[in-house]
Amino acid sequence: MAKSELLVTDSVVRALYGGGTSLTLSSKKLKDVPKCVSRLTNLSVLLLNNNSISGLPAELLSLQRLAELNLGNNALKEVPAVLGHLESLKKLYLFSNQITVVPPDVIGGLSNLVVLNLNHNQIQILPPEIKNLSKLQHLSVMDNKLEEVPVELGHLTRLSEINLTSNKLSWLPHQLCQCKELTKLYAARNNLTSLPEGIAALTKLQALDVAGNKLSMFPVEFHRLPLKELYCEGNRFVQCEPMAAVQNAEVLTLKELVARFVLQEDRNKFSLIHMMLPYYPDLASMLANSSCCAVCLGPFLTTWLECVHFIRLKKEIKMKSLLTIPVRALLCSYKCFNAEGHSYYGVGTR
Repeated sequence: MAKSELLVTDSVVRALYGGGTSLTLSSKKLKDVPKCVSRLTNLSVLLLNNNSISGLPAELLSLQRLAELNLGNNALKEVPAVLGHLESLKKLYLFSNQITVVPPDVIGGLSNLVVLNLNHNQIQILPPEIKNLSKLQHLSVMDNKLEEVPVELGHLTRLSEINLTSNKLSWLPHQLCQCKELTKLYAARNNLTSLPEGIAALTKLQALDVAGNKLSMFPVEFHRLPLKELYCEGNRFVQCEPMAAVQNAEVLTLKELVARFVLQEDRNKFSLIHMMLPYYPDLASMLANSSCCAVCLGPFLTTWLECVHFIRLKKEIKMKSLLTIPVRALLCSYKCFNAEGHSYYGVGTR
């Protein structure tokens, strides 16, 4: 028996007879997890990082009290199936492996997980079953090959930190705005061309990193966020340059006229339209995509004119940064656009 195997066996024996709840087998040159580990049924912490482990034995199913498992820096190619049965797991570290697949049945069984670290792998898809991780607070999938984030992420209402840095994301789902406990969102070095409209609903967001993307401006009401940190260098932000503009005659469709009337009436909670609207779910669903004019504050359904205003972070958000950023604004008509006293600029193309 090799010296390293003797040391591992000795550690397991001491934990077994000592009634230990923690076992550290980090950096032991392990290729397999000794099956005798399964006899430590009182284990709550198991550290197996920095080895060459390519799979886990089914016998580990007996570790029903295991709350923390570190398998970082090993040789795993997928999330081991046995993990889906360890229902007490709260912290799972799988960083720096060769994982390409996250099986839906495995991830769906980890309902008590609070921390999930999948950094530095080759994951392309996160399954919709991730919605079952209802207690998850920290999700990190940095440096993978994700091309999209599942909309089911919006079910994880306890999330406080998400790290999606260095992937291949071109968009983020608007359902992300349902994660109202989010304080940190890292999505640098992706291919994002926009951020979700409605991001201002994340009223606890303090840190946002979107550096190295393809953003042209920030979403409507972005400057209402309580940010303390914003990293946005390396994007393609619009510049404030004078351009010739052509204003066409405003001709609103009947649908738009009616929608504006209904939306205006819906603001009055005593109006008949406001009281009856819940009985017409299809109509309510359509009107849910409405906007509010940045000048007259009137509601409208179809975007008439996209504008931008330039926000100084130090003045508007009370940040220490001296940056000025472009924030999207929507106007309901050229009448509002031509009104005096505002600082909105129309967005044009050369």
